[in-house]
Amino acid sequence: MQGNLSTIDIGILILYGTALIGMGVYYTRKCRTSEQFMVAGRSIPAWAAGLAVMSAYTSSISYIATPGKAFDSNWHPFIFSICILPVVWVVCKYAVSYYRKSQLISVYSFLEERLGSWGRIYAALAFVLLMVGRVAVILYLAALLLSTFVSWNIGVVIVVIGLITIIYTLLGGMEAVIWTDVMQSMIMIVGIVFCAVSLSLKVFSGPEPLMQAAFDANKFSFGSWDLSLSSRTIWVMIIYGITENLRSLLADQNYVQKYCSVPSEREAKRSIWIAMLIYIPLTAIFLYIGTALFAFYSPGGHELGEGITKGDQMFPYFIATQVPAGLKGLIIAAILAAAMSTVDSALNCSATVLLLDFHKRYFKPDISERSSMVFLRASTVVWGLLGTGAALLMIRARSILDVWWQISGIFGGAILGLFLLAFMRVRLKLWHGLVSIGVSVAVIAWGTFARDLSGSWQWAQCNIEGIIIGAFGTAALCLVACIFGLINRKRDIQV
Repeated sequence: MQGNLSTIDIGILILYGTALIGMGVYYTRKCRTSEQFMVAGRSIPAWAAGLAVMSAYTSSISYIATPGKAFDSNWHPFIFSICILPVVWVVCKYAVSYYRKSQLISVYSFLEERLGSWGRIYAALAFVLLMVGRVAVILYLAALLLSTFVSWNIGVVIVVIGLITIIYTLLGGMEAVIWTDVMQSMIMIVGIVFCAVSLSLKVFSGPEPLMQAAFDANKFSFGSWDLSLSSRTIWVMIIYGITENLRSLLADQNYVQKYCSVPSEREAKRSIWIAMLIYIPLTAIFLYIGTALFAFYSPGGHELGEGITKGDQMFPYFIATQVPAGLKGLIIAAILAAAMSTVDSALNCSATVLLLDFHKRYFKPDISERSSMVFLRASTVVWGLLGTGAALLMIRARSILDVWWQISGIFGGAILGLFLLAFMRVRLKLWHGLVSIGVSVAVIAWGTFARDLSGSWQWAQCNIEGIIIGAFGTAALCLVACIFGLINRKRDIQV
């Protein structure tokens, strides 16, 4: 069933798109150098950087896929958000100070200093590939929502949203990214709170509240306490939450570049805490909406339209059929804001890494300021188009949140391992590092592809829950590298 947009809703969406392009054009005047394009001249206030970091966490993945996961399953994604608290403390204590003192822009230059160029090349390459996957997932989810209201094919909607995001990111650089993120965050928070209140009024009213169906189905559960790694238990989510959040805040250019855009170390730490203390309650609201939707569409409640079968489709369908005109346009703008705020950051950071870690480092060290700006903008366009193309491949996925978790594990696992080795100052030779990475990639490949094997190959089957394969890849890399490090230390002592 397709929803209808009123004239007011269409006007809100047009106004929103125009504002984004306008902000990109405005900040073009202030984006004259490569440093301004990448870190906004380190002039962003902590609260704005914090909202930008929070926006990177709460993309359309949160707005659509997290309620979809709560609808299909339970509240186990909330464990991921709670695991942020100890990770933030570790990152602020041990990483932020060094990053700020060294005035780095690309976080992967830290790996070259501690481990060698091989570490920087691998991590930077894995990051830019990860960003293609992230852009793809987010554009698909945003298009899934918008296609509910327009007669266009979802592929066309993906392309339109992708092109608009590329344009304003291309024009204004990091300053445009952060200030549009601030605007988008505020729209997003208003939209999500309204949806939560509206659903509450519907599922808690009446002599037999619909919400009872969610309680009966144990939808508020965090999962099982079983000591098993083969299903989505609480222990699995803790492992995933710690490793993935550590990778994001310690080793992901997408986040580091934002909190390095503020004037001082103190403000950088403050921005991270602001982001996370907003993100955690927002995650609870997203999950609550998914649970309330389960109750709303339970037997005895409202009927679902034909073809609405996936959890990822539930929230867009509710908006299309239950939200009144005017507010509908605001909520759609909020979800598009959540999507675009993450995509613009991913594109800007990918362009930064491609310039500093590859082009300037290995091909043209003496590149001029003008040429740097041309390269940054060209890279933004190319990576935006790659992400848009990959988004078209996501249309047949069953659960987009699961797809994203697997993508981040595959490309992100070894990155975190390299940063942990760098902070531990493990000394490795080139071939030691390559072997360690090779083992990590092999473990991740086994965990990703050795599924449902039969016959003589069944012994090699991986039964580990897919979302923690990246954590196993990290552990494998650190174990092998530490063995090499101990061998090197013994040889040094003997010499």
